[in-house]
Formats: sequence, C-alpha cells, structure tokens
Amino acid sequence: MRVAVARVADFQPGERRIVRVGRRSIGVFRVGEKFYAINNHCPHMSGPLCLGRTLPHLSSSGPGDTRLAEDDTLLACPWHGWEYDLATGQSFLGPGEKPARALDVSVQSGHTVNEDAVMRFPDRVPGPYVAETFTVDVEDDYVIVDTRQGGTS
Repeated sequence: MRVAVARVADFQPGERRIVRVGRRSIGVFRVGEKFYAINNHCPHMSGPLCLGRTLPHLSSSGPGDTRLAEDDTLLACPWHGWEYDLATGQSFLGPGEKPARALDVSVQSGHTVNEDAVMRFPDRVPGPYVAETFTVDVEDDYVIVDTRQGGTS
C-alpha cells in the first residue's frame, strides 16, 4: 500500500508525524532533506517508539575524542531507551543477539537514492531488535510511504 502522508512543503526538517496506514501506526521523520518511516511499535516491549526523542550518533575512538553526527538519525524508545537507526531499524544498546529482519529505505525525488540496510555505525554493537522500516518516496511534492514488503510492486 502506498499512501501520501503530507506535502513536502508542509513537512519541516526535524518534524515527525505519526500516521495510520491500514492497521499500522507509522512514524514519518524528516531529517534534513531525507525522509524516514519506521513502525511505531518498539520490538523490545511494544512501546510507542515514535514518541521517543531523536538524537545524533555519538562516536569515540578513546578518551578525549568524541564526534557527534550532523543528523538526528537515531530514535530512542520513550519506555526503556533502546535506540534505533531510522534508516535500517537496527537497535543499539543491550547484548548483541540475532537481529530481526530489516527493510531497505529509500528517498526518491527525480532519481533513486538507495540506503542499503547495512551497519551505519561500525563502532557500536547492534542490539537484538530491529524495528520495521518502510520505503519513503517524494513524488510530485508529496511524501509517500510504501508499506509493501521491499517497497516495490
């Protein structure tokens, strides 16, 4: 199912919207000029994931060296603080266990930009959970969320 959730011009950078698509509650986030969509259901304890805060990735090679990413692409569950990558759904925090299935996410505006579901934060240990993510397209100035598996027809 493909659903227009907003006009791009009405969706400001840093904004999030929680929308219902069929029986799913989905959080749609605009981070800079990119759009992300993730299931509003924390795989850890079923909390309302998309009500959590977004934050940038923090990395360090050792004491005295810290780097903060430019974009807030991590989402922290408001219940227990599990952090999820908005692009892949991969969790961080907790023991490394076998992750659940993640979906590829892409933003399209005149051309296709694929964000492969790969480890984007190599210095962090993946957690055991992966939140379901969805393909987001920009077509004719509308933000489109695609809930079909793989996001293709």
